[in-house]
Order: sequence, then structure tokens, then C-alpha cells
Amino acid sequence: MELVRIDGARTFSRSAPALAIGNFDGVHLGHQALVRATVEQARRQAGTAMVLTFDPHPVRVLAPERAPRALMTLEQRAELLSALGIEVVAVLGFDADVAALDPEQFVRAILVRTLEARSVVVGERFRFGRGRAGDVSLLARLGDECGFNVRAHPVVVEEGEPVSSSRIRELLALGDVQGAARLLGRAFFVDGTVVRGDGRGRLIGIPTANLETRNETLPAPGVYAGFARIASGGERWPAVVNLGERPTFAGSGLRLEAHLLDYDGELYGRELRLEFTRRLRDERRFGSAAELVEQIRRDVADARASLEL
Repeated sequence: MELVRIDGARTFSRSAPALAIGNFDGVHLGHQALVRATVEQARRQAGTAMVLTFDPHPVRVLAPERAPRALMTLEQRAELLSALGIEVVAVLGFDADVAALDPEQFVRAILVRTLEARSVVVGERFRFGRGRAGDVSLLARLGDECGFNVRAHPVVVEEGEPVSSSRIRELLALGDVQGAARLLGRAFFVDGTVVRGDGRGRLIGIPTANLETRNETLPAPGVYAGFARIASGGERWPAVVNLGERPTFAGSGLRLEAHLLDYDGELYGRELRLEFTRRLRDERRFGSAAELVEQIRRDVADARASLEL
């Protein structure tokens, strides 16, 4: 899979591109349906399955005070899109110049001249161009003029409501990682590097990996059952994950740490992916380290039961 940056000035030529357009933050069930349709179209026309996405998110340029926290990094999006069959992720740097393009200019400069699209797949509510003036019907008309076909994919509905990135953010803010997983089609995860903490976990016999994450969005503070995947070796370990301020030790600032069950090894400096599968409890202050240790042991037992270990 290629991850390439485009600027609208140079042609990025691939054979008969079938192109999906969107932010794809979270690569949730709605995005997956759009991508599957794009991959199928690429196969039909013996072409290249591509995605056009934007960095930064357009709202960060147009209305930064309303910009949402991203569910995923660009690299994470590309990884999941590749797993779905996308061969090229084209990233358009979104700035004031791109925002100023009217719908026809956007189509002719980006879709036609730069990407040479043969087919374009979008959601039925897709809007584009300056002031979001363009819609699917205009895109189809411009496609007829410019030599590409357009397919509008219906909104994916789950539990009576459209699947959306904003809905997933709301669930995560409540700590409902299971609800988020239903919309994502997988567990919510974050990636990061294991850094040195204060060493208290090891002193009390429950060592933890402190994660410095690159993800902007985290679930609500609390204790979770999940899995930790070690990037370099691919091993996946069940884990108890704590996100909070460690009030028993008068901590300050959010800290993300995971106790890998039955793991015995050094993790400092390694890349780790934490998958959140179930919320176990709120974070709370204990009267002593001994009380905290006893609760963590209960958390471990609860995690094992939750993960069916």
C-alpha cells in the first residue's frame, strides 16, 4: 500500500483509479462499506483501488474552535484501509487554497488532473468545494463532463442511527468502549511508545507499561480489560489498562498504563498497541497501597473473566 501526499499541482498516475473520498477517521462500519464498494469497482474496471483523504481535517482550517479530536492517526487510517484492499491512500494537504476551490475547480484540479479518477465512490451525503457547495448530483454531472462515473453509497445505520465518527467519540467519552466497538467493527485502540514511569507498579508486584500515545482521543478515565500488542514481535497479551491520575499516590495529569497478564519481559522503548474491550470500573482513591493492590488483583480476575481466559 502506498501512502502519498498530493498537492493538486502534479499528476499522480495509476491505472484506472477507483477513488473513495472522505476523512475516514476511525475507519468505522460506514467507511468500510464505502471502501468495499470502491475495491469492487476497481476490480470491475481492472484498476487501482484508491482513497483520497485530507490532512489536517478540514474543520481544523475552516473552524478550528469546532475541530474534533481525531480518533486515529493518519498512519493508523492507512493501515486499516490497506487491510480492506486499498492500494493507494492519497493525502491532500488541506489549507486555505484548497478550501477556496469551488466544486468544479476541486473536481478538475484534484480528481481529474492530479488523480485521473475513472470512478468515484462517496457517501450519499457527501459535500465538497468552497462552502460545501457541491453535492452528489453536481459531482455526477461533473463526472459525466470529465469522464468518470459516480456511485453514492447509502448511510450505514446501526441501532437505528447513522454510524459516524462523532457518535463514536461520544461513546468513548462515556467509557462505552463496547458501544464504540460495535460501530467500529473492532476494538478501539491507541498506539504509543512505552516510557519509564515512577516504578511503583513493579514495587508493589504489578508492573505496568506506561504508554506515551500518539492518539488524540482516549476513552473516559477508568480501568479497562483489553489486549496489548507488541509491535516489533506481533505478540498479543491480555491486559488490564488504567487511564487516570493515580489518586492513591496523589498523581496529577492523565497517565495511560497497562499491566500485561502473564508477561515477563522488558518493554521500555517498544511500540505497543492497546485495545480496549470492556470497562471494568471507575478510577478511585484507595486508603493505602495494600488496598489498591487488592483491588488490582480483583481487576485482573475480572479482566480474565471478561476476556474469557
